[in-house]
Amino acid sequence: MIDLVKNKPELISFKLCPFVNRSVITLLEKGVGFDINYIDIFNKPDWFSEISPTGKVPVLKIGDAVIFESAVINEFLDEVTLGSLHPSDPIQRAHNRAWIESGGNLIMTQYHMFSSKDEELFEKNLESVQDELEKLESQCSDGPFFNGAEFNLIDAAYAPIFRRFDTIKKYTGFNVLEQFPQLKAWSE
Repeated sequence: MIDLVKNKPELISFKLCPFVNRSVITLLEKGVGFDINYIDIFNKPDWFSEISPTGKVPVLKIGDAVIFESAVINEFLDEVTLGSLHPSDPIQRAHNRAWIESGGNLIMTQYHMFSSKDEELFEKNLESVQDELEKLESQCSDGPFFNGAEFNLIDAAYAPIFRRFDTIKKYTGFNVLEQFPQLKAWSE
């Protein structure tokens, strides 16, 4: 095991990134102390460009080692700490991993919906979000989490999506999850 107390991780981020939120949630759930270094994603420091092959956050530094992509960071954290945030059944684990990947796509679709320049584009993007949510709805357990009673990495992967839907609901009254009772319950 890697000693994450002796080698305290540094998470490189910017404040509004849902992919970073996924890793923060995992770090907190696993009880790993960490430092967070916020950068301006629109004016990236040269050192960041040297360590991030994709130019995106999050990046997790542990000593000289650099890990990028939130799903990979979260898998790494799960592997090097006690306990597992994956189901024990290998098929269910693979199923979760596939839906985590799908969640990354949903984050981007959600972003496009929120940043639509006009109503027509918003409606088109909303339809895409709802199509993805409809597929996800049929995969959820009766809760409270995706797989039932246990919090797993998939829950960390979708929490930022639900948080953004909650923010939209708070400020506009529009509830994207209203027609998806399983997802609404999972979000809560």
